Amino acid sequence: MTSRRPATEWLADAVLYQIYPQSFADSDGDGIGDFAGAEAKLDHLARLGVNTVWFNPCFASPFRDAGYDVSDYLTVAPRYGTNDDLVKFVDAARSRGIRVLLDLVAGHTSDEHAWFKASADDPADQRYIWADTDAPPPGFVASPGTRPGFYQPNFFESQPALNFGHARKDPDEPWRLPVDAEGPRANRRALRDIMDHWLSLGLSGFRVDMAASLVKDDPGHVETAKLWRELRGWLDNSHPHAALLSEWGDPAVSVPAGFHADFFLQFGSQNDGLYLRSLWNNFAGTVSDPWTPQTPYFDASGEGSARTFLDGWSAARDAIGDAGFIALPTANHDFSRLACGPRTAEQLPAAFAFQLTWPTLPAIYYGDEIGMRYVPGLPDHEGSRLGPRYNRAGSRTPMQWDDTPNAGFSTAPADRLYLPLDPDTNRPTVAAQQADPDSLLNLVRRLIALRRATPDLGPAGSTEVLHDGYPLAYVRGGRYLVVVNPSGEHADAAAPKDTATPVVASGVTVSGGRISADSFGYGIFELQPGLRAVTHSGGAALPSGRAAPRA
Repeated sequence: MTSRRPATEWLADAVLYQIYPQSFADSDGDGIGDFAGAEAKLDHLARLGVNTVWFNPCFASPFRDAGYDVSDYLTVAPRYGTNDDLVKFVDAARSRGIRVLLDLVAGHTSDEHAWFKASADDPADQRYIWADTDAPPPGFVASPGTRPGFYQPNFFESQPALNFGHARKDPDEPWRLPVDAEGPRANRRALRDIMDHWLSLGLSGFRVDMAASLVKDDPGHVETAKLWRELRGWLDNSHPHAALLSEWGDPAVSVPAGFHADFFLQFGSQNDGLYLRSLWNNFAGTVSDPWTPQTPYFDASGEGSARTFLDGWSAARDAIGDAGFIALPTANHDFSRLACGPRTAEQLPAAFAFQLTWPTLPAIYYGDEIGMRYVPGLPDHEGSRLGPRYNRAGSRTPMQWDDTPNAGFSTAPADRLYLPLDPDTNRPTVAAQQADPDSLLNLVRRLIALRRATPDLGPAGSTEVLHDGYPLAYVRGGRYLVVVNPSGEHADAAAPKDTATPVVASGVTVSGGRISADSFGYGIFELQPGLRAVTHSGGAALPSGRAAPRA
């Protein structure tokens, strides 16, 4: 059973698991995943050890952007079942100690939402951003109703932006409304009503889509931060157990703005998501044209640098203090999986050893625990393609459960599946890896169990980086030495002269003050207390997850 601890407390123990619902498990044979299918797979999540599930949007939608175009916030999409089916899943998850978060699309709706249809016929309505001009302002779209003028979309044209006001006036754009106008106030009330509805049914919180996008022309996100702090105050009073996570990509800004946690993402902050991309992105899957190619640290070439991530994490952690958390995903529905392009299965264990021992909240994207790969060459589906080399469909393929038809995902004919399966005949499955004690799945289980049983490996334990090249070596809580070598070559580094007893290790040994790491090796070692004498020139361990100064 889950407890009712305040979110700031239970999130410290969280290991998140992201479910893309249409691709996880199909119970009725229509080729699309649903709540009943996900409920039938809860034992997999319980065995894995995750304790918090995040569903991608599951509200009613025309699915022009895979559900991020909401037509009714209070009703789930029929493809997934009913509201009662969702509540049944939540109750079943709770009985296994698993909380459930929903994806809240706060900044826009579908153009098929009743609010927008009414607004498009009512010149006095302020729920959306309208410009009553002869020519459209840049990016605006012509009204589809009797109302004259143009509306502002937030992403695709079918996603009109909800009006939370503008932070600044502009005489050339007299249609701008202040943040305290009636339309913006009504939208803030609506967000509270939506959250209250689902939290009252047993949900544990929300991941908020495009959380930085609400107030327009908002330098430094000052007004947007005020909005979220207002909502956080209401949440703390009305639902103190509920968590608010953001898709902002800049924890140093979003956590002080009122969120319990934010993700390092493939976008966000001043460097457009470089902190996350510098770890995983090898330019073989989802690729945005403006990104400058950079070899990731987790690359067999050994030409990457961990310092980009370490510096970014350290700065964000210092800005946040004890106010919240940074979440580190393996992947997500918009970004390439770990197993992408040239990155092979033997390279994945070191990545998980890092992700599950670093002082961030780990978020595992469904299927990454078995090494599902990004599937290239898929057609655009429900708005998946964002650019010539950016097709999100490759990260959204059906979960691979076993070696039965459709990999156990669905009984539908193959041509009716939400997306095609990975055609690789050697594709990994849960069933095969469950039976193999040396599989990635069983390693991830062991790492999660170790993290949950060992507070020093969580976000509060101190962190001292001993070596930031290859291998990466750091000490958590003054007691656990972690070593990862994503390189395809052997690597050595200095080590504490303590007795280092392996807890989980493969290809790494520690002896005589030296670390010896084989290619793709990883290891977690318990150091004998009281004898520690580090042989490097770095600084002392710092509390609350802060990294030591660079040597």
